[in-house]
Amino acid sequence: MKRIDCFIPAADLNQVANTLSHLQPLDIIRNIFLLATDRQADFSSTGLPVIYTDNLNSSDTVAAIAQAASADYSLIYTKYTGLVPGYFSLERFARIGDDSGAGMLYSDHFQIIDGQRKKMPLIMYQEGALRDDFNFGSMLFYRTSCLKKAVEESKAQYPYAGMYNLRLTVSRMAELVHINEILYTEVETDTRKSGQKLFDYVDPKNRAVQIDMEKACSAHLKAIGAYLEPVFTPVSFDREAFDYEATIMIPVFNRERTIEDAVLSALSQKTTFRYNVIVVNHHSSDNTVSIVNKYTSDPKLILITPERRDLFVGGLWNTAAHHPQCGRFIVQLDSDDVYSGPDTLQKIVDAFYEQQCAMVVGTYRITDFKMETIPPGVIDHREWTPDNGRNNALRINGLGAPRAFYTPILREVLLPNTNYGEDYALGLYFSRKYQIGRIYDVLYCCRRWEGNSDAALEVEKTNTNNLYKDRIRTWEVQARKQLR
Repeated sequence: MKRIDCFIPAADLNQVANTLSHLQPLDIIRNIFLLATDRQADFSSTGLPVIYTDNLNSSDTVAAIAQAASADYSLIYTKYTGLVPGYFSLERFARIGDDSGAGMLYSDHFQIIDGQRKKMPLIMYQEGALRDDFNFGSMLFYRTSCLKKAVEESKAQYPYAGMYNLRLTVSRMAELVHINEILYTEVETDTRKSGQKLFDYVDPKNRAVQIDMEKACSAHLKAIGAYLEPVFTPVSFDREAFDYEATIMIPVFNRERTIEDAVLSALSQKTTFRYNVIVVNHHSSDNTVSIVNKYTSDPKLILITPERRDLFVGGLWNTAAHHPQCGRFIVQLDSDDVYSGPDTLQKIVDAFYEQQCAMVVGTYRITDFKMETIPPGVIDHREWTPDNGRNNALRINGLGAPRAFYTPILREVLLPNTNYGEDYALGLYFSRKYQIGRIYDVLYCCRRWEGNSDAALEVEKTNTNNLYKDRIRTWEVQARKQLR
């Protein structure tokens, strides 16, 4: 029974030939459509219908696919490289689709990287998996009735976020099902390390794309009752008395190569107010402590080594925030990074008062270990807007740097005791209630080097991190629904 229509990106005959050779003999496929952006390209020799479009990810392309689709399921392939379906894998997709009632299905697969075949496990979709870079793999298997209904319901035009909007819309109709079976093989040409891919979503050259994605995400949040209007809880900065106006917080574990740079950067800040620096050491076993001790004669510097050994970065943050000498505002400085200049702290504290916010996020520059700028350079999150500040943190995987918080509220909320996502969870909560202030001057130099915790992660670790952040977002979405 011919139950599947296939939609395959096509640049030229040579590029698409291999994929077609694997798909055309399959009895379960009803039609194959080529998706082409080059209107001069001639595919007539294939005998296949061609859908010409300006952008494969646009809502116009999605609408054209929906109009052409007539089978039970629509397979949308998203890469130009070769696709090899597994043995009876499309039948497996259809069977699980029938059994589960899924609106869309995706699966684990093999990737061919530099001629080597590697397993690519994926993670389960959940309500909070709102980021537009969620890894579904390259083969999306939609229930055609859901695909068509999604197009009917979507009135907005998205030049870049059409595919993103499609899966958000379908997720409101039916489950997006992860098949944890290897069902196809794809060729992967992006061989960069995880740390290099991490900032793709905020690359300045992709700003128009990000704004379009933000528009689609906001529409989805409104549809599920999780969108919050731009009405913020006022902040009173005189809730408590503080000896210090601000504290720079540096969590550290075995950073003998970088901790001195961070400490000197913190101690060299020029301000009109009293501040201090709290270094929270997680029982470092290298020379980190001895290096920090070189500067403890400076009365601004406090070194803490908690007795507890079950603390992660979030726990170290909570330790600093509850220290009796913690300042009114607590400001991030990671142990392998530095501030861009001696005026960073002053700018951050000024922003709290000028913007009447409970959290401030700055702009940072990506550098190598030697502090030389590397791509994508400056990260400023300009897709953020004040009017959408309570919502736009839900789509992206980070909030920028440096991050600073009004200490009394941070003490109430607390950070999860984790090594990953702890500050993001805090930022989501703050954005639920309070204005997040923005500074578009470069305040921070974020080093990318082999010692970074996310510099070169295996896929399993990347999946663990992403699953956790998606879970954080799910809890946040659930909380916001209760506010309606």
